[in-house]
This record gives sequence, C-alpha cells and structure tokens, in this order.
Amino acid sequence: MATAPDSPDYEPADLLGGLYGDGIIACKGAFAPAFADSLHAEIMALFEEARSVPGGALPRGPERWYVETQPERISGFVEIVTHPWFVAVCEAVLTRDYRIVEIGFDIPFPGAADQPWHRDFAVPGATTRDRRLNSLAFNLPTIDTRPEHGPMQIAPGTQWDEFEGCPKGMFPPRELWGRYEGKAVTKQPQRGDISARSALTVHRGTANRSNEPRPVLVVGVDAPDATNAAHHDLQVTRAYHDSLPPRVRDHLTCRVVEALEPIVQSHVIEGLLEPVY
Repeated sequence: MATAPDSPDYEPADLLGGLYGDGIIACKGAFAPAFADSLHAEIMALFEEARSVPGGALPRGPERWYVETQPERISGFVEIVTHPWFVAVCEAVLTRDYRIVEIGFDIPFPGAADQPWHRDFAVPGATTRDRRLNSLAFNLPTIDTRPEHGPMQIAPGTQWDEFEGCPKGMFPPRELWGRYEGKAVTKQPQRGDISARSALTVHRGTANRSNEPRPVLVVGVDAPDATNAAHHDLQVTRAYHDSLPPRVRDHLTCRVVEALEPIVQSHVIEGLLEPVY
C-alpha cells in the first residue's frame, strides 16, 4: 500500500528543522487512498465497540471522541510503523531507540465544536530545560479533509511557548489566544497522507459543520527518556507479538497478553470539555 520509494532520501536536517521549527511536518501520499479507506472502516467499527466499554471512548468536547486500541486491531499497523518516512522521523528526532507507546483515533462527528487552544500534555523537562523534543504524534486521516469537516488548526513554533497558571500546563490563558489565532494554520490532509507533530505545539480542532465524521488515526512515539507510556495501555497478544518483525517488535512498549483486554483510558482532558465562547 505504500507509495513512497523503498529507500527514499529523507534528510534528517529537514525533518528536525520542520519539527523544531513549525512543530509539524508531513509526507503527502505516503499510502494509497485504498489504505485509508480500509483504515476508516476499521476505525468506525472499533468506535462502535468502544462505546459499549466504560472508559472505552473518552469525550474530547461535544460530539468529539478519542479511543485507544491495540495494534493488531489495525490491519495496516505494521505498514504504518515501517514506512520509511515514519522510521526516518522517529530516528532523527527520538533516536534509534524510539518507543511506540500509543495507537488510537480521534473522531470529530457532525456537531463537534471549536476546541480551546491547547497542547496535549504539560511540557516535560527535556523541552523546558534541554530544548529537546522527546515525543511525537503521527496522524493519518481517513477521509479527504475539507474546511467544513472541522480540520485541525495549529500555531507553528509554539511548542516552545511557556505560560504560567494554566490547567496542567496545557491550556494557555485566554489573553494569549490572539497570539495563536494570529499564527493559526489550518491543516486539510487527504487520504494517504501522514504527518508528525510535537503534541506540545499549541493547536485546536475546529467545528465540524459537515454531515460526516472525520476520523484520524494517532500513533504516539517516545524517546527513551519520555514517560508517556504510563498514560496508555498498549497491549498485544503473544501470538501477534511473536509474528511481528524485529524492526517493529523491538520498538514497542507494551504488555504481552494471552487475550486482548478492554482498554480503559485514563488520559481525561477536562479542559476540552468546557465550552468555548
């Protein structure tokens, strides 16, 4: 399904420059549109299943949900995490000992509202002290995004912003919102694209005014010193674990189980549940 060449020349300087600069980069057409279509069908089925599990689908605002799942429930997982661009980005930013710690999906349904400006978690010491990024979020859309779908807006370069007195270090005070609105860039990825961003770059989802959901697959990856795995429950069955190629298995931070267990999520973001006026 990958459409990129087997051995492309992805310059580490370009990858690092994009993520340390704007805070987001992308590889257009990394996968065939049919790959995204299959991913879409799987995600929508997994969402219906997660809704029946307490804590299986967490709200991220009105008509907006986040669900964590297991790698083996996503048929294209191996293709995604072995794509040359994915590997090149991880190695350039997070070192060759990068760790895959999360796989899930975000779905803003029709009626989803504008989110407050935020980052996904508080800035770690590696960033405030050492000026280093030690985690990344990879996003894969499953539809061709249009303005009415409520695309993500991101304020480039704001992964380095520091603001005091805000909930969990994630939500900048409203008096700073003008800064982010002035810098905002709206992203409209298409099926087959993949992006990587620092989850610290200030961003927001916008209102979905369409008549269809806009699912996005998320793969979270850490450097060896990051601790985001503690907030997730990545798990694989023993049979699946044994079937994985070493270049995937050796990068997973996960529990190995005899049978998959329901994932009860713990990373509730209360600030995203408050209305934006």
